[in-house]
Amino acid sequence: MNAAAPTGLLAGIRPRILDVATATPPRSYSQSDVLDLYGITDPRIRSLFTNSAIERRNLTIPPTDPATGRPRTESQGELLAKHRETGISMGAAALEKCLKKLGASVDDVGYLMCVTSTGFLTPGFSARLIREMGLPRTCARADIVGMGCNAGLNALTAVAGWASAHPGQLAVMLCVEACSAAYVFDDTMRSAVVNSLFGDGAAAVALRADEDGTTGEGGPYTAGGAPGDDGGGPEILKFAALLIPEALDAMRYDWDDDQGKFSFFLDREVPYVVGANAEQAIDNLLAGTGVRRTDIAQWVVHSGGKKVIDSVMVNLGLTRHDLRHTVSVLRDHGNLSSGSFLFSFSRLLDEGVVRPGDFGVLMSMGPGSTIETALVRW
Repeated sequence: MNAAAPTGLLAGIRPRILDVATATPPRSYSQSDVLDLYGITDPRIRSLFTNSAIERRNLTIPPTDPATGRPRTESQGELLAKHRETGISMGAAALEKCLKKLGASVDDVGYLMCVTSTGFLTPGFSARLIREMGLPRTCARADIVGMGCNAGLNALTAVAGWASAHPGQLAVMLCVEACSAAYVFDDTMRSAVVNSLFGDGAAAVALRADEDGTTGEGGPYTAGGAPGDDGGGPEILKFAALLIPEALDAMRYDWDDDQGKFSFFLDREVPYVVGANAEQAIDNLLAGTGVRRTDIAQWVVHSGGKKVIDSVMVNLGLTRHDLRHTVSVLRDHGNLSSGSFLFSFSRLLDEGVVRPGDFGVLMSMGPGSTIETALVRW
């Protein structure tokens, strides 16, 4: 039996997450590889890289400059070209893989939402991928550009809304982040923090609302209740966001006059700001649902960095096991910006431990500063 939606849950037919697929560039580098390629000898920067809890990242590093023996310095125009070319390649691979897992074709896609923060394109990735992959010319689409690491979960609200309004039709969100197209290489610790953290990757997630799905009205969901009647992926129950305006400048992507490029900035206080507000964000998400924090069986949290993960874990009373996929994605890929939580979600699905009736929380954080959350149930 399906419980019906109280105040705060998605009204009407609620969509399900059908599956997730990921893609990365072919080259993977250890932290030591990157330090050696760029000839970085500063012990402070080397320590920052090697103590980041990141072992490897997929990156798109330019060819070596014969004059310096180091990777060639790229202009802003070349970085934007990298964003476009790497993004289309990764995005198409993730989308194709996701559709193949579903047994679907490009003709089945009714809505495509593309998310990125590592460059600017007009027309955006959605139009380019529709042409590149042969999606229907009538496919509804949207592009979310520049929101940062919380953008994927924020955009998922729009995708879920479209799926709910078009039951039976396939909606796809694609996060495309060529983070190596947003790097500035200089001798500052500001740049070193960013350069030690982010990797390239894309992730696609498919949603659909069943034509005979849940509508209902009545009481809140309770832990242990029966799962949805179709035995599919998790049903999205609710979204909630928390803006922290006093930390508006803590995460920024803005113009660096000295370098003549866009440059990303992370304040050293970001982990503590996120951690201090994590509990309120989760309380807001669960308010009115009848679900308690102790009822959450699965946690899918953005791989924002070692200190961010530790801060969230401590402030929410979670264990390393609760965040095992968040930690392993950071270890193997670094911070993948908007798509990080989908890489973790994919690992959770592959693990095969989720049981019908399990509640899960999806959580990401990024510029604003903002914490985005979603409540799901298998």
